[in-house]
Formats: sequence, structure tokens, C-alpha cells
Amino acid sequence: GGQCCVVWCGVFVWCVCVCVWGAVLCGFMASNGNNAAKAKYEQKVPVFYYRPTHTDCQLLREQWIRARYERKEFVCVERQEPYSAGYREGFLWKRGRDNGQFLSRKCILSERDGALKYYNKHDAREPKALMKIHTLNASFQPGKIGQPHGLQVTYLKDNSTRNIFVYHKDGKEMVDWFNAIRAARFHYLQVAFPGAHHADLVPKLTRNYIKEGYMEKTGPKHTEGFKKRWFSMDDRRLMYFKDPLDAYARGEVFIGSKENSYIVLPGLPPSTQGYHWQFGITIVTPDRKFLFTCETEEEQQDWMAAFQGLVNRPMLPQEYAVEAHFKHKP
Repeated sequence: GGQCCVVWCGVFVWCVCVCVWGAVLCGFMASNGNNAAKAKYEQKVPVFYYRPTHTDCQLLREQWIRARYERKEFVCVERQEPYSAGYREGFLWKRGRDNGQFLSRKCILSERDGALKYYNKHDAREPKALMKIHTLNASFQPGKIGQPHGLQVTYLKDNSTRNIFVYHKDGKEMVDWFNAIRAARFHYLQVAFPGAHHADLVPKLTRNYIKEGYMEKTGPKHTEGFKKRWFSMDDRRLMYFKDPLDAYARGEVFIGSKENSYIVLPGLPPSTQGYHWQFGITIVTPDRKFLFTCETEEEQQDWMAAFQGLVNRPMLPQEYAVEAHFKHKP
């Protein structure tokens, strides 16, 4: 029908535009060289601005190219205002904690207040949540959230991790929010660690999970049946959820270093019962053993490598405080 033709033609024209734009870009790169392009289009990239790699989601990669060549954000500093001003206000679609519905919520990021806030009603005086910049993290999770621009924001509430899932239909808008959070974190860390080199601060601005996925787990007595849970490894915090989009973890496990008697072993103790998946992992901590099972041998190897990487890494002074908190949890 006519409507289908219009839609198809629209898609076709968009594809042609993207291809032509890509061809022009490739032509420029070929004739001018990569270094010349960088010198011209990356003159003033803010130190906090996220430079995506080939492993990042399509949104980050596409917006990085558009920011450089189409919008020339790193040539004209005034075009960086949306993420460098220290204050950002707007509306994002936020997933409801209990019903899973996405609703428009007013959000304010303020370096002066040291927080990201969101409001349940547009005219509300008090925010529904106040997320302190010093515990804030953000990572793009389009697959998990089911939105191509989906961003997972986490912060600590009473020293437990709280997850919030948001998106915006406009890709630039969402990447601007992401970089505004990174800018706020950068300026906070500059104050917290005066004299620190930029190269030391940039990796601390935002972080992706080391690994996520399903495993089965059992309780502390090892007599309960194994239950399937979604696990997220955020540095030394291993959190597990009933559902990947839960607001709060059902529990958290601290993964320390071998110097502190943390050990990762393949398999389960011989007397273990009640598991369905065959590929086990035992994590020995100073207080107890944690038992997990994976569906495939490949998953088991991947989780083992992730755990071993943490166990092999000596603990930092601030990580001892986190470990102490975990030990005193009820």
C-alpha cells in the first residue's frame, strides 16, 4: 500500500544518507589520514568524555562519530554545554520499580548539590530519590532494558546497591546525560583526590559490570535447594537478583583477594545436593563457602576467570572498609 511505500522509501532514503555520509567520512579519512582527522576534529575533547571502543553499544559509537564530524562538538567548546555545565535538567522515561512500566520523570543533575535527583510528579517539591554523585554509576544496557538507548543508573542507599533504569527516545540526549554524569563524577574526584593525574581518575568515572548472567545458588547451610538467579559483578561486589531488572539485589557477596583467604575452586563439595546445572563453582571466603552452578562449561570458565581476576588482585585500603561492612551485615 501507499503507506508501506512511504515508510519503505523513508527507510531507504535514511539508509542512503547514512551510506553517503559514511562514504564521505571514509573518503576524508583516506585522503587526510587518521592523525589529521584527530587533529582537526578532536582538538578539545573533554577529559571526562567517554570514548567508545568496538565493544560498546551502537548508540555510544554512533553518537561519538556524530559529535566529532557532524556536530563538531570538539572544535566548538560551546557545543559541549549539555554535559559540561555542571547542571542538567530534563525528562527521562524511568522504569517503575514494581510494575515495570516506563513513565516520564523529571531529572536534575547538579554538581553544586552533589546529586542526581528524580521527581515522581512534575510539580513535586521533594525528589523521589536523591543519588549522591560519589556513589553514582551509569552503564548502557540496551539488551537488558529492552530499549536501544537504555541506561542503568546505580547508587548506594544505606550501603546497598539500588538500580534505576531509564531511557530517552533521542540518542544524543541520552549520551549527553551519560557524559554529564561522568563530568560530575570527574569534578567530584578532582576535589576528593587533589593532585591526582587525570589518567588515574578517568577509569573511576563510570564502569561496566565485569560479568553478568544467570547462575544457580544455594543458601549458607548448603542444604537448601539451588535457585536460579541473575548475577552482576560490579568490581568486588557480586550481586544476585531474582530478575535482571530488579531495583534491589536479593543479596551481595564480597570477593576479596587470595592474601585474605579468598579462593576460587571448580566444582562443588562431594556431599552437595539439590542442583540442576552441572558446572559448579565454589568460592571460599574467610567466613563461609559460596556454591554456584552454571548451565554450560563455557559459562563456568568465564565466571571462574572473572572471580580469579579479582582474587589475584591485592585489595586497596578502601576495599577493606567495604569488606568489613559485608561481614557485619545481618
